[in-house]
Amino acid sequence: MSKITIDVNRCKGCGLCVEACPKKLLMLDNENLNDKGYSPAAMTDITKCIACAFCARMCPDCVITVEKD
Repeated sequence: MSKITIDVNRCKGCGLCVEACPKKLLMLDNENLNDKGYSPAAMTDITKCIACAFCARMCPDCVITVEKD
């Protein structure tokens, strides 16, 4: 199984990772705001993640880490 770590307090909610995910497993969490007042990215179903790391490569602030087992 993959492990995705998102540093929600550094995320600006730009949505580039959401668009990059080929499985459409990321979303912007509009119900919660981070310390900067942005809606951070969140994983919807980690079990379907293929650990391609497209999300991490697209993130301009390097807030996403992808680990593959």
